[in-house]
Amino acid sequence: MNIQSRGNAANMWTCSRREWLRTAIATGMSGGAALALNRQRLTAAESDQALIAITLDLEMSANFPTRETTHWNFEKGNLNDETKQYSVEAARRVKAAGGLLHFFAVGRVFEHPSVDWLKEILQEGHPVGNHTYDHINVTATTVKDLQFRFQRAPWLLRDLTVADAIRDNILLMSKAMTSRMGVPPVGFRTPGGFANGLREQPQIRAMLQDLGFDWVSSLYPPHLNTEPMQEPSATVLDSIVAAQVNAQPFVYPDGLIEIPMSPISDIGAFRTGQWKLDWFLKSIRQSLEWAIDNHAVFDFLAHPSCLYVVDPEFKSIQLICETVRKAGKRASIVDLTTVAARVKSRK
Repeated sequence: MNIQSRGNAANMWTCSRREWLRTAIATGMSGGAALALNRQRLTAAESDQALIAITLDLEMSANFPTRETTHWNFEKGNLNDETKQYSVEAARRVKAAGGLLHFFAVGRVFEHPSVDWLKEILQEGHPVGNHTYDHINVTATTVKDLQFRFQRAPWLLRDLTVADAIRDNILLMSKAMTSRMGVPPVGFRTPGGFANGLREQPQIRAMLQDLGFDWVSSLYPPHLNTEPMQEPSATVLDSIVAAQVNAQPFVYPDGLIEIPMSPISDIGAFRTGQWKLDWFLKSIRQSLEWAIDNHAVFDFLAHPSCLYVVDPEFKSIQLICETVRKAGKRASIVDLTTVAARVKSRK
């Protein structure tokens, strides 16, 4: 190992010890358990494995459980019991497979009378990131584009500028989680994905760094989709696999790390395309195989509020866990902090 490599490894260990301490405090894990978890993260980050992430956004989704259901646009954080139960069971299954599941929560989740279900998830070592307080569009320049809730009730912005409202909404989520759970969020994901990520939004990147985030998940690469209820052709499926190249992590000029979301999302498949589950599983399998063959990153993006309706038997998560298991040492299921650590080590 050369001097530069040793320096990179030392920097990673410093970062990892901070993460270990935060994990131990947040989850109540013993020092030995937290250290073992962190060593597992380090091993994956420093390896040439494919890094497979399973990420679930904790929010309600319009058009689920029925196409006519749209009021969730105004109540994104009002999670129903089915969504909570699905999240807990998904976390349990991923943990049993030797991996971690990375969640992203909207802040209004913490207004609920009980967050014991989310405490259980944290205690198992699964990180929870910031998804803003009200599921806002962080690139908005007008109140109309900010969020449905503020279109209907603009007085909630308290005369803030749109830019200040965005910052306030992100900060409010962090404060809510820290207050209710005793631990800050791990990472930031923008509501909605952008084809170019935040490349054209240096002010948003600067704001996120100022708020303490060193990585963001904002980019969702474009790809072909089908007309509603049409089985995806080989051309559509190939387009989704080809898009994985543009879903690989990178560093913005100012140092903020981008960890893109990998297509196709459950919303893209089941809301836009109105696919059958088998079609979705076929697409996931093909993209996973590409990632494993190319030692790449695959960041599965889904929403428990959608999955409990379209995939009640957890077949998507089961497929990912089983595919990684069969890959042996060629792949590992990790959280996005591990992905960021690899990017830092190769920067």
